[in-house]
Amino acid sequence: MSIVTDPKKIDEVLSRGVTEVIQHDELRTKLLSGKQLRIKLGIDPTSPNLHLGRSVPLLKMKDFQDLGHQVVLIVGDFTGVIGDTSDKDSERPMLSEEQIEANKQSYFDQIGKLIDLDRAELHYNSTWLKPLNYRDIGEQANLFSLADFIARDNIKRRLEAGTRVSLREVLYPLMQGYDSVAIKADVELGGTDQRFNLLAGRHMQPHYEQEAQHIIMGPLIEGLDGRKMSSSWGNTINFNDEPADMYGKVMSMSDELMITYFTSFTRIPSETITGYEERLKQGENPMEIKHALASEIVRMYHNETKAVEAKQSWQQTFSDRGIPDDIPELAITDKILLSEALLQSGLVASKTEFRRLLQAGALKQYANNDFTTFTDDQEISGVVIKIGKKRFLRITN
Repeated sequence: MSIVTDPKKIDEVLSRGVTEVIQHDELRTKLLSGKQLRIKLGIDPTSPNLHLGRSVPLLKMKDFQDLGHQVVLIVGDFTGVIGDTSDKDSERPMLSEEQIEANKQSYFDQIGKLIDLDRAELHYNSTWLKPLNYRDIGEQANLFSLADFIARDNIKRRLEAGTRVSLREVLYPLMQGYDSVAIKADVELGGTDQRFNLLAGRHMQPHYEQEAQHIIMGPLIEGLDGRKMSSSWGNTINFNDEPADMYGKVMSMSDELMITYFTSFTRIPSETITGYEERLKQGENPMEIKHALASEIVRMYHNETKAVEAKQSWQQTFSDRGIPDDIPELAITDKILLSEALLQSGLVASKTEFRRLLQAGALKQYANNDFTTFTDDQEISGVVIKIGKKRFLRITN
């Protein structure tokens, strides 16, 4: 594939959904030159599911792939064990190799929803990190000072609060930096929370007689509850969500996030997004625009037919106050406590989540073509339960 050097397309890649480019002008010049660059993205398998927050750098990688550049995907099966604390205010626990192995099984399949894997380099970073010895690590560590590490905002806050910071956490930037050396990256993609780790690669490469990589950072996008989208908070829209669930999640989010989602989570033309923004400013009801967003996201991760079906299901459920046909069922022999039913079904993860939903009035039962709110943890049987805005459970005897 030939390299695309159209200035307009290059400027779009360097600006859309981008918070910062390190050495912007120099990178733009390289892209205009027609030289094929190696574009790196690493993802740690800390959860079995990828979510839309992860799609920001993946879509940026696709942009570079469409320009003809070589994309290099790294699943961090070794870095994932250590754990990155870039966006954490407490120490991230180490994951076992078994957990990492289980989580990474479908990562490339999920990534393949956005990237042409046949034209990508695919790596696990245990390939080059596992063989390193103490001398190698000591040589890499000598390139950085402890002051560099503890100057990071989240580490500084933890130290000032007297919270433990393990020496293990110091190793993570070295490993991510060495990933760039191992694959000879020209550009690394990541979020703004990764700034220190991304710079580590840029700082380390000249030591190995490589040119320092450029860096493109994207924003951290809010999830369904207004906090940064994160698997640990459960506020995500996942690549593998069922179409109706994915559609419903998008429809439930804040209207204020729509333009951000269009820009960072889709590749709808920028002119179309500008048109949507103008319509919203003029006071148009945001519902139809949000339908367009939900349809596009479902189409991207499933297909056009599934997107149409998901919209129809949503309209039946929420516009006509109906119940979807394909909701989960839980068969019981006698009455069961509401909390036990939701925990057994897996729709609620813990008693804490159950109490939060109950107190928020987010648990309802369907009867007489309407919903009534549960006020306590009562016994139930033969009922349809609505959890939040988009999830249902049918209890059968």
